[in-house]
Amino acid sequence: QVQFVESGGGLVQPGGSLRLSCAASRSIFNIYPIGWYRQAPGKQRELVALIHSASADSTNYADSVKGRFTISADNALNTVYLQMNSLKPEDTAVYYCRSLSSTAWGQGTQVTVSP
Repeated sequence: QVQFVESGGGLVQPGGSLRLSCAASRSIFNIYPIGWYRQAPGKQRELVALIHSASADSTNYADSVKGRFTISADNALNTVYLQMNSLKPEDTAVYYCRSLSSTAWGQGTQVTVSP
């Protein structure tokens, strides 16, 4: 099954922005939908954004990130992105991406939002 490598995390102040990338080991054209998930310390992993194709209008978001996060995909680069704006301390978590047709998780990328 396809493997993903997440990158782009880091430490950012509240109100700041980050762009996460998720590079696939092969073509993503036929493995949609693909989601970004996050897991905060002591909490269960949750789905925050889902993209059903490379079209910008085929997306879903958790209520907690709606209007602040944007998921997108580039089939030519086999990469899925998560643009995160207006970050809050409660967005602190390890972020992962995964195709809904897969059971494998990558190592994720840490996002820390703190003054």
